[in-house]
Amino acid sequence: MRAFTREVGDMALTTLRKHGFTKGLNDKQLETLAALATPVTFEADEVILVDGQHSTSFYLLTSGSVAVELRTGTFVVCVEALGAGQVFGWSALLDNQDTLFQVRAREKTTALRINGGQLQARCKSDAGLGTEILERTLRVVAGRVKATELRFAEMCGVKL
Repeated sequence: MRAFTREVGDMALTTLRKHGFTKGLNDKQLETLAALATPVTFEADEVILVDGQHSTSFYLLTSGSVAVELRTGTFVVCVEALGAGQVFGWSALLDNQDTLFQVRAREKTTALRINGGQLQARCKSDAGLGTEILERTLRVVAGRVKATELRFAEMCGVKL
């Protein structure tokens, strides 16, 4: 069992060194994240996150793609498509935050899943890691806001 755990950790570390979100972090920071990461696979059209549910996991996409969607009782709007090197589930890094968007796999997709509470605790105990994750996550949030703005403008016939 220990060899398997080490093998998964080594695989996660290799992946994190190249991942768009974590690229440039130092070795200690990458090792911390790798220790928290679990590889997961999703099938095409599988709903990964449901809006309104308590958010618990942060995901780093490694292959495939997902759709970030706004959902109502009568329709679903794709706000943004994400692929390898991108992330979703940032709500899990906040205390008592519900998921804001539905996320659905567009095809067979793999990711590294990180428990949001554990990552949050590590960020609080390691200021350097916390600062890096905060800055990178804020860029993701800003990108999601911009994508939402563009999508709504498109739906209303407004050119930005």
